[in-house]
Amino acid sequence: MAGNVLYDVGVRLRAAELHDEGHGRASIATLLGVPEETVRKWLCTYRSAGIEVLAMMGKRHTAYSFETKLAAVRAVVDEGMTKPEAMAKFGIASPSPLRKWLKAYREGGPGALRPKPRGRPRGSASPSGETTREQELERRIEKLEAENAYLKKSIALKAEKRSRTARGPRP
Repeated sequence: MAGNVLYDVGVRLRAAELHDEGHGRASIATLLGVPEETVRKWLCTYRSAGIEVLAMMGKRHTAYSFETKLAAVRAVVDEGMTKPEAMAKFGIASPSPLRKWLKAYREGGPGALRPKPRGRPRGSASPSGETTREQELERRIEKLEAENAYLKKSIALKAEKRSRTARGPRP
């Protein structure tokens, strides 16, 4: 199957309802015709962040501030809070961003959680279109020299070819 399948809000809410009725993941997955791993993620979100966040899943990606990321990661790493507890406390809708933040924090410290600049860095654009008369003339000379060298090479190759055909086949 290509890509992630987005399920209707009603299906996600029904999964939470079935969970509250005492059904397990496998049972819910079978009843709704959804992969068990998907149900696991839904229930994790439901238990940690509530029914509202479960209903919002798939709608949009929430942008979390640096302070929220850092506080959530420190709560898990330094204070020993569980991931679902941290998700509930800081309003994180999905476990995947928290996992990414934890990995980044462990590998690069707090600075790794800062937002990355988007787009092309300043000054990386092509040089300005303003060229001096001298630069234009130098460019023109280079172009004419290249043309001249090409024509000389072409003439030499044609002359060599003619001399070979005039002599006839070699024994």
